[in-house]
Amino acid sequence: MIFRTRRAASLATAALLASGAVAAFGVPAHAAGTETDLAITSAGTKVTDGAWGKIAWAKVANLGKNTPSKVSLRVDASKVDESKLWFVTFTEGGCTFDSDPDPNLFVCDLDKTEIPGPGETTELPLLMIKPDGTATGPYKAPVTITIESPDDTDDSNNSVTFDVEVTPESGVDLGVIVPDVKTSFDFETGKEGKKLHPGDTALVYSEIANQGDLVAQGLKLTYKLPEHVSLAFPIDGCKTGAERTVVCEDKDFLLEQDSVLILPLPVVVDEDVKAPVALKGGSLEAVAHGVLKPEARISKQATVPDFDRAEVREIEDTEFADIDPSDNIDDFAVIVAATGNGGGGGGLPVTGVQAGAIGAVGAGVVLAGAAMFLVSRRRRVVLVAPGDEKTNS
Repeated sequence: MIFRTRRAASLATAALLASGAVAAFGVPAHAAGTETDLAITSAGTKVTDGAWGKIAWAKVANLGKNTPSKVSLRVDASKVDESKLWFVTFTEGGCTFDSDPDPNLFVCDLDKTEIPGPGETTELPLLMIKPDGTATGPYKAPVTITIESPDDTDDSNNSVTFDVEVTPESGVDLGVIVPDVKTSFDFETGKEGKKLHPGDTALVYSEIANQGDLVAQGLKLTYKLPEHVSLAFPIDGCKTGAERTVVCEDKDFLLEQDSVLILPLPVVVDEDVKAPVALKGGSLEAVAHGVLKPEARISKQATVPDFDRAEVREIEDTEFADIDPSDNIDDFAVIVAATGNGGGGGGLPVTGVQAGAIGAVGAGVVLAGAAMFLVSRRRRVVLVAPGDEKTNS
């Protein structure tokens, strides 16, 4: 997986060069055996004045026993003042305008690769972009996102309302993303399998970003592994603890603003686990020990933490207060398939659209469809009556 370095000034360029991601919306009758229970939550929707914007997250979890045939998100951002903040939802399936004249009402389809299976969670990026990067707070407005699926059997957890917020506070803003683990990884050959079976080794792919405007000084990462999953081999700087915890800590490490720490944690699944099964209960929590003073000089060369296998790359995107602690922890599951032919691949694991989602912003991957969709919706032509057309701007 390739990550490129981009700064805030490049975001607008990526948007202008991108093509829109627009998909038609329709809800078919559900197929037999696709009934399930979907739930949605949000995280990381507060951004500091000192940042260009932020990537927040909508998390769609499958609490049932089947994989739905179709999932869409209906987004209501009608109360967001676009002179203060641009809010865009991104899905691989693409977004299209709602029938309502308000261009801040739209629907986004999930691609088949994004639809969560039983016990899985899909994390979808929500872009909070400040116009020209200069809008300042305090500012707050509500957004509502609702799941729509013909296969959902419980609509009590299908909607989430949260505030998008711009704050004049200055500080660190850590954000954590850990996709579900679905594939094996052979540490001797460096090859990735197509599935994960009992007894296999794998990587828990982790990204920890600093989307604030100050440097985090000292970092502590606390993993909790699901039952039947353990650390595959010792890692420098990381210690195993009670209840399947792994703590990686470096009190001197500096995570600069607009940077992401990437740590693939090697794990192994018990040989006697009964599969297929979704092993839930995994999580990663990131905490910074402190904030580097604004006047302190920072080396342009990012430091590397003591714990092994980690690397630091720039992105475009406790003992002190994190600006937005809601995205400091992320849950994950380990999806174990029944024993069979797993096949082989090569390189680092590709665990779906979420893997590398934070780092991918620098390369314009996330912004490509989403930002162009935002631009197009601001230029949308709304037919209000025959012969009486007008353009929204």
